[in-house]
Amino acid sequence: MIGWLCDERMERRNGRGSPSDKVNTSITHYPACQISQALNGVSDKAKDAKEFLIQLKNLLQQIQENGVEFEACLVAQCDSLIEALTRQKAKLLTKVTKEKDYKLKVVRDQITHCTMKLRQTTGMMEFCLEVLKENDPSGFLQISDPLIKRVTSSQDQWVKGALEPKVGSEFDLTLNTDVLLQTILQLDYCQGKDVQESPLFKQMQAADSEAEMETESPGVECGPSVPAAPLLQLEKCCTRDNSATLAWRVIAPSPIEGYILELDDGNGGQYRAYSAVGVGPYSKTVVLKTSDVAWFTFDPSTAHRDIVLTNDNQTVSCSSYDDRVVLGTAAFSKGIHYWEVRVDRYDNHPDPAFGIARINTMKDMMLGKDDKAWAMYVDNNRSWFMHNNSHTNRAEGGIAKGSTVGILLDLNKHTLTFYVNKVQHGPTAFESLDGVFVPAVSINRNATLLTGLELPKNSKQ
Repeated sequence: MIGWLCDERMERRNGRGSPSDKVNTSITHYPACQISQALNGVSDKAKDAKEFLIQLKNLLQQIQENGVEFEACLVAQCDSLIEALTRQKAKLLTKVTKEKDYKLKVVRDQITHCTMKLRQTTGMMEFCLEVLKENDPSGFLQISDPLIKRVTSSQDQWVKGALEPKVGSEFDLTLNTDVLLQTILQLDYCQGKDVQESPLFKQMQAADSEAEMETESPGVECGPSVPAAPLLQLEKCCTRDNSATLAWRVIAPSPIEGYILELDDGNGGQYRAYSAVGVGPYSKTVVLKTSDVAWFTFDPSTAHRDIVLTNDNQTVSCSSYDDRVVLGTAAFSKGIHYWEVRVDRYDNHPDPAFGIARINTMKDMMLGKDDKAWAMYVDNNRSWFMHNNSHTNRAEGGIAKGSTVGILLDLNKHTLTFYVNKVQHGPTAFESLDGVFVPAVSINRNATLLTGLELPKNSKQ
């Protein structure tokens, strides 16, 4: 088009034709050039729009297919959950049925047994009433002694508790669905991208521009989330002596890197669950009661290799003439605890040590030589208290074969006191004791550990 205009102008310069005609020709064809250019641009846009419409129609089909597939997947997942819940319901109903059948059997057996005894007792009473009507004194005397024994024996059958139900009507089964229900109510999809950031939205914005169209469909991405509260498995939570065992499981698929257990010491502490991703919700609390008396023995896993344990780990001896340490299997951090060690053999006047220690105290030296043990070592004439190799409070009076050494650990007052043959030996040995302590002894001769003994009545505490 530009070349043609140039030819027309050259003809006018050469004098061919009318100047006015040439000017008119130029004016006539220049708007056509602009229109032609605009049409070419519109044609390109129309072509792009047709391609975009094809893409949108394909997207409609993909959305329809993906929607059907996703709905099927969702239904399958929910059906799987419902099926699992149905199976668990059947198991729980089986437990209820077993509990009910057991209670019914116990009560029916108790009814049968009580009915039989009642019949026997009623028959004996009727017989006794008939005997009391006997007018022959000599005949009455002949049967009175056996009859008295029979009545006494019948009375003894009705022991304490015989007329009390052996089972209650309540079912000792607790089903806590709060955590599960909360999880179900919070069940949702991971949050998707903002619609304004999606490629499709950008395509629609660029429909009237020269921008490159993208064909990606909006995606969904899920970032790390805080895990749900651990679900306590109450049937596996238990206590033994002064220790407790907790069991739980996670109810969400989010990765777990660790847990923090909080213990309520009776002073208003809280129970809280954490994870490395963030702070999760509080778990349910569980209340466990430890034994009033902590029975323990010597612990072979903490003993020096020269220590020899026998009598179910209640008797300790040593194969070395050097002092060696062994700890107890119990650990104390609260309350009042008393135990005794009896000296079974005492040759050549050794000086065994008795007391408490941290779990990592030294095992190849006398108890109390390091800063992780508090002890009293004693020979046949005198004793000393020792901690961190510091000797204090020498006291007269020692031990011999058959002697007992008592240890009173009062963690309410944070003190440690010793007894020899049930009598307090010296003043209060140690004060300001805090933390976790285990019973400990160092010997080179035999000793026996007795646990669960009563606090001496002549205590000066």
